[in-house]
Amino acid sequence: MDLDSLIIAVFCLVDDALPRVIPGRLRRRGPRPVLRDSEVLTVELVGEYLGLDRDAEAFSYFRRHYSHFFPALGRVHRTTFARQAANLWRVKEALWQWLLPRAGCDPGWALVDSFPVAVCRFARAPRSRTFRGEAGFGRDHTIKQTFYGFRLHARVCWPGVLTRLSVTPAGVADVALLEELTDRTRGVCLGDRAYWKPELHEWLRRQGPEMLVPFKKANSDPTPGRSRLISGIRYRIETVFGQLCERFSAKRVWARDLWHLSSRLLRKVLAHTVMVVLNRERGNDPLRLAELLTY
Repeated sequence: MDLDSLIIAVFCLVDDALPRVIPGRLRRRGPRPVLRDSEVLTVELVGEYLGLDRDAEAFSYFRRHYSHFFPALGRVHRTTFARQAANLWRVKEALWQWLLPRAGCDPGWALVDSFPVAVCRFARAPRSRTFRGEAGFGRDHTIKQTFYGFRLHARVCWPGVLTRLSVTPAGVADVALLEELTDRTRGVCLGDRAYWKPELHEWLRRQGPEMLVPFKKANSDPTPGRSRLISGIRYRIETVFGQLCERFSAKRVWARDLWHLSSRLLRKVLAHTVMVVLNRERGNDPLRLAELLTY
């Protein structure tokens, strides 16, 4: 579909879902906003898909090129738009969870992993005031360097739909979030070697999920074939993380407090889920997001 059709499809999806997600009036007091909530969400979600991950960029682009779709954008200030978008974080979370069944995810097959989100360069960390008391130091195993910031822990259900998210200081180990990520779930959950903890796996198995994790050390692995099979299936989560970091710029931190950072990440996860839903309904591979838009 072209960009006009994508905007219309996202708006119809969001506008139809909002009354079911949030029944009744969303705001109990005060005047109604000039921009409809479905319009704000559409601008945010399509903007994220186009790589416009800052409020100012998305606002300016749609005000300049799509004022015929969103005429009220010309009557509000950018800060009003940004404030309304940030205050819709609870709506975004509810909409994300409501869309998961339509995304075709299989809750019986889950993958868990994390990736680092640095808030500044390492040399600036000791004097940085951003997220002081909230961020921390941790190890980025991909580039084998220490960084200052957060670690985003996620659970992804097959074929590649984000179903749970948690943001922690960078020094928190992956296995410490395993119980939270698998809470109230059933089926099989795959992780990498960082989640090796047999006693926790046994406790989780009695609660519901069965953990499949490669042996903690590759050079002394008693069943390397099993570990290769688990790693091959688990690699799907790397595809999802790659989309979050490249297309949706999840590692770029423009926020200055944890609340705005969480809202920003939630917007990206919702945008990813919406595009997976639209791709699936068009008969495409759910994770081939680039094929959703044709010029």
